[in-house]
Order: sequence, then structure tokens, then C-alpha cells
Amino acid sequence: MKFDIDRLREITDTLSRNKSRTFLTGFGVFWGVFMLVGLIGGGDGLKQLLSNNFQGFASNSAMIWAQPTTKPYHGFQKGRVWTMTRTDIERLRHNVPELDAITPTITRWGSNATYEDRKSSGTVKGITPEMRKVVTPNLRYGRYINEMDMAQGRKVCVIGKQVYKNLFTKGGDPCGQVIRIDSVYYSVVGVNYSDGGMHVNGNDESSIFVPLSLVQQVYNRGADVDLLYVTAKPGITMSDITDHIRTVIANGHDVDPTDEKGVMIFNTEMMFAMVDNLFKGINLLILLVGIGTLLAGAIGVSNIMMVTVRERTVEIGIRRAIGATPRVILTQIIQESILLTAIAGMSGIVFVVLILQGLEMANTTDGIPKANFQISFWTALVTVIGLSVLGVLAGLAPALRAMRIKPVDAMRDE
Repeated sequence: MKFDIDRLREITDTLSRNKSRTFLTGFGVFWGVFMLVGLIGGGDGLKQLLSNNFQGFASNSAMIWAQPTTKPYHGFQKGRVWTMTRTDIERLRHNVPELDAITPTITRWGSNATYEDRKSSGTVKGITPEMRKVVTPNLRYGRYINEMDMAQGRKVCVIGKQVYKNLFTKGGDPCGQVIRIDSVYYSVVGVNYSDGGMHVNGNDESSIFVPLSLVQQVYNRGADVDLLYVTAKPGITMSDITDHIRTVIANGHDVDPTDEKGVMIFNTEMMFAMVDNLFKGINLLILLVGIGTLLAGAIGVSNIMMVTVRERTVEIGIRRAIGATPRVILTQIIQESILLTAIAGMSGIVFVVLILQGLEMANTTDGIPKANFQISFWTALVTVIGLSVLGVLAGLAPALRAMRIKPVDAMRDE
């Protein structure tokens, strides 16, 4: 199917004679493409924004913490306050072999960090090097807490992004600088730029990470721990071992193993599964809405081409009389349909790309987009091919009607 200049001019003139109907039909295709491509790009961007909230967080992990009991057990009344200890780490290692990493944390709220004349409030978190197996740090400068820091009780710290910006306003590498946290001086060994939206015991951006052993000494916490992070070994489903973990912890503290509120376990695997299912449903909805709108536009194109053929009955009859073959008539009508669909569809793609670019620019931090809202090249290509197919299908019925017009019938219609 080949266009030449005269044929293109003829098609354009034909469509121009039906400006109002052409505009309305073209707008239907335009809106269909806008909805389909816009929803695809917007859905992908939204998924990335939501995924950023869990950036670096292990999907096969769980968090365990103690709360007042809700059931009486072994002579103890409900409502008893208890605390986990480092002994629970060894209990889990010996009794739950399916676990990979087991790392405790201690949190000190409302601490103040000072450097020269600048201050930053935040949360002090006592951690172990294994914490990076649960939450992967995004180190802008320096290193993370290591085993030597733990063994030697070094007064070192890794500061969050917001703490770094508040204390070191001129920027640059702060490693080696000494800051005061409450009444203790620490040497900065790293800057953690993690900015995920999933926060446990405080926002990482405003947190200061120090060796767990040092926090226990400085704040007289002894062997107590506030929270235990655990990850399962590859191939192990965290949901399958959650009850066993609760039983092991509960038995060590005379807590009812069935007291799910007394021994709280938050399974991140379930949260990740919920997010995946949510976006599967969103993607299906996007597909149905977009395709439905496109089909509505294609039906509109078919209708206007049918009206155009009816209005041009005499013209088509005369062309048949002077030698135009049915193939020529068929080609012309289908080409007109493809041209109308392509112009409206490509306009929709260009417009939606500009809208998505604006959304991407609006979601930037430090000049870096948080998510990619733009559609891929292959998405645009498939859309263009789909538009061409819709143009052919939309013009097929009017073209077949035009082929059946006989010169004699056309003259009688005149």
C-alpha cells in the first residue's frame, strides 16, 4: 500500500470536507492513546516510587520486638512487660537453622549531634555489621560499621543524609571529622544516603549508626535489645517459620507461644507480596481501560469513514466508470482510515510524553529523578503498530461497502 503526493492530497481534501466529524473521531483516537500510554507510563512511575520506599530492604526478612503480654502464662498475669536480650540471638541460631542473618538493634531517641556551631537532632541506632544484610546502605562517603568497631568498642559513627547536610553545610567528605552526640565524641567513618520510605525505629536520613556494643555501654543498656532483624536462607519462606520463631523467643521469657501480640513479628515478605498483587491489578486495569478507549476511537473512525463513503457514492461510482478497480477504491478508503488514526494517535503519544516528562521533573531529588515515568521505545513502537492495525480494521468495512458501489447505482443515487 503506497502513498504518492497526489493521493495524499486527495485523502487530505476528503478528510477536510468533514472537519467536524473528523475532529471528533480523531479526538477519540487521541484520547484513547493518551489514556493507554499515559496510564502505562504513570503506572510504571508510581510503581518505582512505591518500590523506592523499600529500596535496599531484604524481601525475605522479619522484625521481632517485645510488647506487654496479652495472655497469662506460667503463673504470670497478662500485661507483663518483658525485654528481649542478646541471648535470644543464640536461641534463634541454635533452634531455627532456616535463618540466615540475625542482628539486634538498640535505639536512642531524641539525641543531638553537634559539629562546631551546628546541631542536628536525630536517632542513635546501635547496630552490628550484619545489618547490611537486612537493609543495604547507600554509602555516599566512607564505610559501614565493621567487626573491628564492635570488638574494640570504637567510638565511630555513620551519619544519615539529613544529619550530614545539617552538620556539614559546605559538603565534602566528612570522614575523619569528630562530632559530639549527646556527651560522647565520635569519629565519622561514613555517610549513609539511604532515603527509602520504609522506616523502622526512626528515619535513616536523620539517624546516626554506631556499634551496638558501644551503645550498650554508653547508655547502660546491658544485654537488652529493642529489635531483632532476621532474614531467611534462600528458598525458605519466612511465613513458614514465623510461628517457630515466636515459640523459641516466647519459651525463653515465659511468654505464651500463641501470644502474637506479646511477641510481635512483622513479616516483610507479606508486605512485598501485597505490593506485587496490587500492581498486577493496576496493570490489568490500565490495559483494560486503555484498550477499551482505543477500540471506542477505532469504532468512531469506522463510523465516519462509513458516512464518508455514503456521501461520496457518486464520486466513487464515476471513478469506477472511468476505470478505477475495486482494489484502488479499497486502498484509498483504508489509507484514509490509517492516516486519520495515525495522525490522532501520534499526536496523543507526543502529548502524553510531554505530560510524563513534567511528572518526572516534578519528582526529582538533588537533580536525580525518583522514578522514570517515560514510556519505553518498544511501548511507543507497539502502540504505533497497534494504531496501524486499528486503522486497517476501522477502514475495512467502509472500504468493502465502497467496492460494492456500481456506476449505475451511483448515477441513480444522483
